[in-house]
Amino acid sequence: MPAIYLFSLVVIFFAVFGIVMLLLHYLTPNVVQKRLQLYTEGAVTGTGAVSAKPTDTWVATIAKLSSPFAKLAAPEEGWDKSALRTRFMNAGFRGEHAPIIYFGLKTLLAIALPILLWLLLLASGTSLSSEFLMLYLVLAAAAGFYFPNLVLARIVAARQLEIFEHFPDVMDLMTVCIEAGLAMDAAFARIAEEMAWTTPLLSEELHLVTLEMRAGNSKEKALRNLALRTGVDDVDALVAMLIQAERFGTSIADSLRVHSDSLRTRRRQIAEETAAKIALKLLFPLIFCIFPALLLVVLGPAMIQIYRTLLPGLGT
Repeated sequence: MPAIYLFSLVVIFFAVFGIVMLLLHYLTPNVVQKRLQLYTEGAVTGTGAVSAKPTDTWVATIAKLSSPFAKLAAPEEGWDKSALRTRFMNAGFRGEHAPIIYFGLKTLLAIALPILLWLLLLASGTSLSSEFLMLYLVLAAAAGFYFPNLVLARIVAARQLEIFEHFPDVMDLMTVCIEAGLAMDAAFARIAEEMAWTTPLLSEELHLVTLEMRAGNSKEKALRNLALRTGVDDVDALVAMLIQAERFGTSIADSLRVHSDSLRTRRRQIAEETAAKIALKLLFPLIFCIFPALLLVVLGPAMIQIYRTLLPGLGT
């Protein structure tokens, strides 16, 4: 009987692990794959953005299978204005299957992890009281339910970090384009074309801004949607500056130059702050890891010699 429990435990573990890895593979934006696709397929449009990729068959199949589980965790109303939808936009998930897979995964993990823990306890022969068993099962269900939140937060942080790192290049190109006489929409289109090979993520976002302007939306609305999709403070500050410059009729080139200087100053301050934290972060491994070994090497022979001198009978 324990062999059957152990076999069931291994099967459930690999099934859950495979589903999670498959979802991470298809949902996580991979910049390297996008860049290779640009080179191999030539999928660059006239504005420099990556052409729309058809919905993958596996993603559609997984979404169809997880749809019954997603109904148990998905909100009944208010999804369009919820903060979670904004997090999905910050992560770059604009497909219709992403919320279904997300909520389905939350429900599936909340059910599978307690079963996995229960089988593990049965296979190990651990005897627990009913109160502790229920406590562990509830904690496992909560961990499985909130694990997709952690994955989504990690994807959002990685995407925002890439935008933060490549945003100064966008600022420099925008300053050059505005000073060359291009309008704002033409400058965005040109920057999206030039940045398609280095950072497809920012190129896609800027291309969406140009598409919204061509569709009839105002510049203010298109720029505010850009800040909402990225969720980066630097982009939000740039959008506010461009809207004010457009509204009051000030020079956009001068505003961009001043904003670029303030952005570089802020980045230098962040680098200095990170460097100043190194001494404090090294204090704990220095005290708990390096100092005990150093004291053992330095004082160990002396303590052995003192021990043998003061207690010769015991030392031998």
